[in-house]
Amino acid sequence: MHIAMSSATRLIFNGRCYSFNLFCAPVSEQLLYRRELKYRETRMDVYEAIETRRSVRAYGPDEIDRAVLLRIMDAARLAPSAKNLQEWRFVIVTDAEKKLRLQEAARGQKFVGQAAAVIACCAKTDEHLMACGQQCYPIDVAIAIDHITLAAVAEGLGTCWIGSFFEDKAREILNIPEAIRVVELLTIGYPADSPKPKSRLSLDETVCFEEWSL
Repeated sequence: MHIAMSSATRLIFNGRCYSFNLFCAPVSEQLLYRRELKYRETRMDVYEAIETRRSVRAYGPDEIDRAVLLRIMDAARLAPSAKNLQEWRFVIVTDAEKKLRLQEAARGQKFVGQAAAVIACCAKTDEHLMACGQQCYPIDVAIAIDHITLAAVAEGLGTCWIGSFFEDKAREILNIPEAIRVVELLTIGYPADSPKPKSRLSLDETVCFEEWSL
């Protein structure tokens, strides 16, 4: 995608509108514009992100820039939720000692401690039920997590959903109140390998039209 540059520039970034003369602007504003321009020109198509996403369980040592993490979390913030309740809450853990403690809470899975960050995906919920009888918060948090995983792919990062952990231990490590549910843990970091795609059922096995025929 090509974005023309001109001396009179308007840029919407993180919900704020910046208007300035690019060539007379302070260096910090020029860098902001050029960084955002580069991001917009290189970001990945959503179908490509879906096709290339893998569950990554081996991570390199590089840290993730906080601006990148916040951009990914903004994708979660924009997820849909029942009645727009937005019950999700996230604790991003980068501290090495806390990651090792979360590793133990996740039944000793070593890649948890190796990842650049571990995200505790939580819900501040009144356990509202939808008319279909399903609780909102597990579904809504899962939707937000999926936004994170796809945004991470677009940033060159890998993730892995973790449901095999002890909620009470994770809550204690991160000082999470008893009323808050810890729905999932999610590792995120730069992949140290390239996992092969796993087999998936065909559309004929999973999709039908108008009535059940599977």
